Amino acid sequence: MNPAARDFSIVFVMAADEAESGRIAQALVEEGLAACVNIVGPVRSVYRWRGEIENAREYMLGVKAPGGHFSRLERRVRELHSYEVPEIVAIRLAAGSKPYLGWLAESTSLTQRSPSRRPRRRTLRT
Repeated sequence: MNPAARDFSIVFVMAADEAESGRIAQALVEEGLAACVNIVGPVRSVYRWRGEIENAREYMLGVKAPGGHFSRLERRVRELHSYEVPEIVAIRLAAGSKPYLGWLAESTSLTQRSPSRRPRRRTLRT
């Protein structure tokens, strides 16, 4: 299999707190809907909700997933999320390294449930 970058997306999800972001990330990876989820936070979000300007501390999830999984991924996030209207938006990848794209494809195969290896990180020696 030779996956193309356009076959994958990074899905951004904002979560209320670290515990919620961890639960969502764990479920998406365990269920094969995502190869990897990065959790960043806390971040400050400023937004309009029901006519009022809100300032909130949130956690941002960067979910690496096949574009074809978006509907299932969105449904699962909604099941796990505490917000009435959670942010779930996808950006399709334009490019990516072949080994990483291969790992994404292998790690999110719904037919394969065995643990996969993430590409080794290169360490700089000083």
